[in-house]
Formats: sequence, structure tokens, C-alpha cells
Amino acid sequence: MAVCRKRYSLSGNVQGVGFRYFAHRVARELGVHGWVRNLPDGRVEIEAQGEEEKLNHFLLKIKSGPPLAVIRDISIENCEALAPYERFTIEF
Repeated sequence: MAVCRKRYSLSGNVQGVGFRYFAHRVARELGVHGWVRNLPDGRVEIEAQGEEEKLNHFLLKIKSGPPLAVIRDISIENCEALAPYERFTIEF
């Protein structure tokens, strides 16, 4: 199967609710690699790489978020996979 990479930008109440740790756990469970980080404007950004089916499952799970998260909008962008990620990390 082909590996693809996507960038997700999530807005709403997504910072200070454990969203990065939630995304990290979900990515590890599904075998998705990449990173997650908070942005200065209050959004959370995720770049995820994996088989398309895994990324579809990843998106379904992150749409629910952790219990205190309220996601108002998700934008998704296809990215060029220049070099493969070896794991999923939380960026600080």
C-alpha cells in the first residue's frame, strides 16, 4: 500500500485539554508516524504519515478528541512525503 502524508489543523478548545497526548496515543495505536504541536493562535497542528486506511482511522479518532476538547473545525492538506517519519512525536 502507498504511504501518504497529511497535515491537519484543528481549531476550537484544543489546547490545555491533553489533545497532543491523545493524538500521540492514537497514532501509536494505529502505527501512524509524524508529529503534533500547539500553535500560537490556539490551534493544534498534526502532520501524519501512513497508509491511507490508517490515516482515515486516525482522522475519525482525532475528530472525537479527548473528553474536554471541543473541535470546531478541521482543515486537511495533503503533503509531499519527502523523508519518512520513524515515529510519532509531540513537539514543544
